[in-house]
Amino acid sequence: MSPNRDVALFLSLAVLWGLSFPAITVGLESLPPLLFAAARYDIAAILLLAAAIVRVDQWRPTARNDLAAIVGGGIFLVAGNGLLFIGQQTVPSGVAAILQGLVPIVTALWAIPLLGERLSAIGAVGAAIGFLGVGLIVQPDPANLLAGDTAARLLVVGQVCSVALGGVLVQRAGPTLPQLPLVGWSMLVGAVVLHLVSFGTGEFSRVGAIEPASFGAVVYLGVFATAIAFMIYFTILEKHGAFEAALIGYLVPIVATVAGVVLLDESIGALTIGGFLLVAIGFALLKRRAIADAVGVSTGVGSP
Repeated sequence: MSPNRDVALFLSLAVLWGLSFPAITVGLESLPPLLFAAARYDIAAILLLAAAIVRVDQWRPTARNDLAAIVGGGIFLVAGNGLLFIGQQTVPSGVAAILQGLVPIVTALWAIPLLGERLSAIGAVGAAIGFLGVGLIVQPDPANLLAGDTAARLLVVGQVCSVALGGVLVQRAGPTLPQLPLVGWSMLVGAVVLHLVSFGTGEFSRVGAIEPASFGAVVYLGVFATAIAFMIYFTILEKHGAFEAALIGYLVPIVATVAGVVLLDESIGALTIGGFLLVAIGFALLKRRAIADAVGVSTGVGSP
């Protein structure tokens, strides 16, 4: 893979994922959130499992650890994104995307009780700085947490916590199933969970005429921002590793913010931008050894 192709893949993935946030906002204009999220993963699961059947010999889960990873990933890593769709009914797409920068920090915290990992003093400072950044982004009113869209922003934070927990549960299960079918099956489980919750909350009875823009948003999210995007992500992951692939998450909010401002006339305040910078600083402190290894600089002995 040439360097130019590497850059093209990184940028393509950042654009596909970045545009998913304004696409969610558009789709929510005529679709209920949980049913919308379920439809996204219906499409993605079918496409990814079809690709797995063609490209992978071992595509059916049989081992207990594979099933545990699929269930944990399906419920928390996939279905947990329903909170994002609910939150984006009032939260600007750029703000929702910026909050995703917290995922690596929350993942490190979940790994302490579930994987037995330790957090150094500098890592703890990084996590604290990251959460301070989230405070600037959410801007809660202590006297009334339901004021404005504070509750919706907290739902997006809840989605971040769910996604991070799902990733740790998958790692804890130690699946041997290849990533393509693993993600495909997880998305199928997540879609079923979302459909059940959507049905239980009576969303289906509230569905009216679906606007063409909302239908287009479902297709974009299912095909391009999920199925195709994950195929690109797997290519990057195989070539560059998990840390470099995770850095894409810090390009996505930039794409989402610009798209939200240009396409949806959204606005992003200075506090939100400052919060994103603090989250990025927190990530850098938490992952300082991985960053040093990537650039060839020694940090000495110590845990991350």
